[in-house]
Amino acid sequence: MENFHRIDGVLYCEDVNLAELVVETGTPAYVYSRNSMINSLELFLGAFEKIDLQVSFSVKSNSNIALLQMLGKHGSGADIVSGGELYRALKAGIAPEKIVYSGVGKTEDEIRYAIESGIGMFNIESEPELYAIASCAERLGKIAPVAFRVNPDVDAKTHHHTTTGKKENKFGVPYYQVIELYMKANGMQHVRPIGIDVHLGSSIYILEPFLQALERLDGLISQLHAQGIDVHALDMGGGYAIVYNDEKPFTPLQFADVITPFVKKHRMRLIIEPGRSIVGNGGILLTKLVYVKRSYDKTFYICDAGMNDLIRPAFYGSFHRIQPVVLPPDAAMIKADIVGPICESSDCFAKDREMPEMAAGEYLAIMSAGAYGFSMSSNYNSRPRACEVLVDGSSHAIIRARESYEDLIRGENLTD
Repeated sequence: MENFHRIDGVLYCEDVNLAELVVETGTPAYVYSRNSMINSLELFLGAFEKIDLQVSFSVKSNSNIALLQMLGKHGSGADIVSGGELYRALKAGIAPEKIVYSGVGKTEDEIRYAIESGIGMFNIESEPELYAIASCAERLGKIAPVAFRVNPDVDAKTHHHTTTGKKENKFGVPYYQVIELYMKANGMQHVRPIGIDVHLGSSIYILEPFLQALERLDGLISQLHAQGIDVHALDMGGGYAIVYNDEKPFTPLQFADVITPFVKKHRMRLIIEPGRSIVGNGGILLTKLVYVKRSYDKTFYICDAGMNDLIRPAFYGSFHRIQPVVLPPDAAMIKADIVGPICESSDCFAKDREMPEMAAGEYLAIMSAGAYGFSMSSNYNSRPRACEVLVDGSSHAIIRARESYEDLIRGENLTD
């Protein structure tokens, strides 16, 4: 997270002093580094420069339209899983032909919206979905470009909540059914199979699961080409890990070394769907220390951000580094639980974390919060959601205003 650094003990995002910024924005507040996100995108673009590559940013990781617009202007498309994400991507100016649509439960309205918008490809996850897309395309007088998402039964060695490529997962078409479905699709007038898709889970730190998936895809693609089915796009999904603490995930260049020979062998265009690996370390969550509570032998740092703002630690047991915005000089180190105000015992960002001794009114930065932070936030306990701020060098812009109490009840009505 080199774009988050200290000057004289104060945390900066690029050239913006966060101790000053937080006075303007209040807390909780998500702060994003533009340069971090663009640099991460360019690492992928550069790693695959020798082949035909489409980066389709995973909108579910962070769906703010300002960020989508920013990434789109630098060549990114979008990986979407809902009609709402399609709406966001289009509003952000992303070219529809660079949009791929995944997800197991696409509704008729969503399918129609996507076909009418001219998206680049549907990633089909079941046989009934194939018929739904074909039927909708026929009514519209269109031809829908499709791929089938293969479930290769490969263990990505990740959290059981985020694995997607094993046979017990709801995602994808069983490996043994793939050829049959391509044959059916190839015989349909309003569906055109153009690609094949696989997504193994998240966060993936090692390359071995991808190698196993490619071994499974190799025979399938050869069979399809032998049958005259022109699958020329390979969608390798996303789920690429980042450094949260001291992990050592593979780099885009290492990933390219594994994927590129396969793509060249089958003469295909490559689609990848990075999300976390582009925005994860480009964002932080700023929070105010409201109370310091000492109970029995425990110290609690009680913050104004809660699990409704950042649910990953409560949901996945995820680790986030946490540090003071202003590093106290010569402060003693203590162990503290860093918790939020939500009425749930799981509302905890860290347990027994070694921290400088701090006082109420000071600010903390929860690091590596750019992905699956705001996008998974909620109004639980009727808490307004945080604001979002984008930093570019020495300037910044509020790209989402903090919600108000009035926003909480918008759309609700009293009855007699």
